Amino acid sequence: MNGIDGRVPLSAREITTGQANHVWSVDGPTPYILKHYSDPSRAANEAAALRLLATHRAPAPQLLATSPYDTPPWIAQTALRANPVPADNYLEDLTEPLAAVHRIPGTHFGRLAGARQHRSWSDYLHDRLHAYATAAPTLRATAQLLHQEVEADEDSIQPVLLHHDLRPGHLLREPAGSRLLVDWELAIFGDKRSDLGRLAVRLELDDPTPVLALADRSDPTTESRVHLYWHIHLLADAALSRDPVVRNRAAKRLTACATGQSRDRDAFTT
Repeated sequence: MNGIDGRVPLSAREITTGQANHVWSVDGPTPYILKHYSDPSRAANEAAALRLLATHRAPAPQLLATSPYDTPPWIAQTALRANPVPADNYLEDLTEPLAAVHRIPGTHFGRLAGARQHRSWSDYLHDRLHAYATAAPTLRATAQLLHQEVEADEDSIQPVLLHHDLRPGHLLREPAGSRLLVDWELAIFGDKRSDLGRLAVRLELDDPTPVLALADRSDPTTESRVHLYWHIHLLADAALSRDPVVRNRAAKRLTACATGQSRDRDAFTT
């Protein structure tokens, strides 16, 4: 788009919200959002996700311009006249836009761009679990148990688009009532139930039961898979989060889960 080159105009207003990235709102004949990234692969991934979403007319901003390998990497996307959906309406308002996203088929498993692509969903999960255990050796035992759970499940998953960072603030409501999902840098192709497991972590739930309202309950494996993904995303936070509060909270929930499962096994065998 003419006039957008990744540089921050003097009139831009920074709207960064505690992320590693920097974000500005830029006024003008065509207002837009400018985003600078610390990681070029995330810039490339978000640009690829926005292009795909536009192809399917899905509920998301439009990509205006990008150069993911500039210094710093950046994208520009349409500014939205919208406000975050209130927390007490979040799950209800998320239902329709998330279903639209999950109808978009994928071509592989993993990030859309800027990262390794995987031939199967289980390969992707094993790769992520290995990364978490490498980053946090004290959590290797937990990662190994999750490896075993992934291995035990039949992997017949067909990839679809996942937002993979669902949380309050990333779902907006326009004045006309339309709901839009923003911040697509972590988007992947995978099992749509993984979005629900990650959402349960971002909502700081003690178990993922409430997010099952968004799931297809006709599949008898849905509940167990959402629980598995919830544990994997907790492990991700415990191993990789830069925020010590998030990291410690995830580790405590993982410990509580392991303790509860141990009690259940003991009760069953006595």
